[in-house]
Amino acid sequence: MNQLVHSAKLKPTEVPTARESGRTNDPARTMAEILTVATHEFADKGLTGARIDEIAAATRTSKRMIYYYFGSKDGLYLAVLEEAYRRMRAIESDLHLGDLPPVEALQKLVAFTYDHHRDNEDFIRLVMNENIQRGDYLRQSQSIQAMNSNAIQSVRAVYDRGVAQGVFRSGLDPVDIHSAISAFTFFNVSNRHTFGLIFQDRASPDKANTLKREHVVDLILRFVSHQISA
Repeated sequence: MNQLVHSAKLKPTEVPTARESGRTNDPARTMAEILTVATHEFADKGLTGARIDEIAAATRTSKRMIYYYFGSKDGLYLAVLEEAYRRMRAIESDLHLGDLPPVEALQKLVAFTYDHHRDNEDFIRLVMNENIQRGDYLRQSQSIQAMNSNAIQSVRAVYDRGVAQGVFRSGLDPVDIHSAISAFTFFNVSNRHTFGLIFQDRASPDKANTLKREHVVDLILRFVSHQISA
């Protein structure tokens, strides 16, 4: 679990006990459950609206224990952000894009990003909320910055191989490719409610389908593979 070391200034005698929290003494499991519940709470209500009391009740812990592990409400929010990005980048690293031809690798990356965002609306809402915070908390996290830097390097590796093999056009910035992938896959989820209400045939009660998966993959491949006419 990424950088989840408590920062509360509690004396040894003040450490919450299993009896106090009503739980067995399993810190890793407790922290993971707190993060899971807190992820939904922050995604649903934002940093300001989220309540530690509700997170404690849902996880059968106490505010005292949450503060012991995460230091503060802000500390828990930052840990939630870090864990959300860590999970995404960990799965992304298991795609083994380097083992695939460039076009197939890019297709797989775009499809994965689409599926991840579609199936993890809480992640999208967390990012939206963090933009409301003007990125203040993300800016504090060196681990998130490092993870995202690795994501860009992965795109760069696929793109450079494609250029070398003559299947991708030269002159593109990998950050622009990453941005294009994010733009389509993020919008698909972030605007699904408003878009679905405006265009009734696109409304979905379950998962986002504002943009079709295959269309997003095709759009990115066209962007990377073909010269754009002036």
